Amino acid sequence: MKVAIYGRRFSKSFNGSIIQIFEELKRHKVSYIVYEQFAEFIREKAHYNPDCVGTFHGEADLKNIDLMISIGGDGTLLETVTFVKDKEIPILGINSGRLGFLSNVSKEMIPQALEQVMNKEYSLEKRSLLEVETGQDDFKGINFALNELALLKHDSPSMIKIHAWYNDEFINTYWSDGLIVSTPTGSSAYSLSCGGPIVHPESESFIITPVAPHNLTVRPLVVSDKGSIRLKLEGKRESAKLSLDYRSVHRVFSEEILIKKAKFQINLVKLFNINYFSTLQKKLMWGVDIRN
Repeated sequence: MKVAIYGRRFSKSFNGSIIQIFEELKRHKVSYIVYEQFAEFIREKAHYNPDCVGTFHGEADLKNIDLMISIGGDGTLLETVTFVKDKEIPILGINSGRLGFLSNVSKEMIPQALEQVMNKEYSLEKRSLLEVETGQDDFKGINFALNELALLKHDSPSMIKIHAWYNDEFINTYWSDGLIVSTPTGSSAYSLSCGGPIVHPESESFIITPVAPHNLTVRPLVVSDKGSIRLKLEGKRESAKLSLDYRSVHRVFSEEILIKKAKFQINLVKLFNINYFSTLQKKLMWGVDIRN
């Protein structure tokens, strides 16, 4: 098995865990490569030199990789997706901080999780993505998102007006601070914080959630991901921020923005002792009510 490891900076409290990850890989005689900047950080901060067979810089270096390990939080895993793209490499998310929805392997579970992965005692959970088309190549070919697209007002206290269509059917003109179009995976992220529903990952849908709408009767809307969504800002000089997960651009959007389901999916490693609802229970503290 050949593994690639991507990660962000972590706190000192995770030093022992990062060493444990590499020692477990060594024990299982796994060859691995590490994202170069992450390897440098580990050497400097954890005073540990990973016994890797090499480092990588981008997606072109991910050849013959059987597993991608993302070490960080949900944001780190979203970055990992931009390396994996349509390569169908399974992704295992190990959380270096608090429990995440995507990076749901805590540091206490590392030995057990890696043991299950090496013994192939896991399944793959396919997650759909959305992709966007604008009048310019705003995202330099990485025009997809696992969580959401957000079109938001920028550098102005005033609301923006966004016209929205599903296929060719007009939905509404949103007077708001912005609009979120999320995947089922992203329904538990930004969309949720703006009042959107939690949608199961297998639902094959888009969730359209307004951000601070002026009209309180305008509510989140769930539509099938088999269709496309078009957005258009009113006013040719209206500037806005357009984001795909953690990446964003700021400019005047005079053309329509087209959103549709991406042609590929991401494979998340699903361990037998972790499921979607147990993650919700822990993250949202369902069941804390003393009546349960």
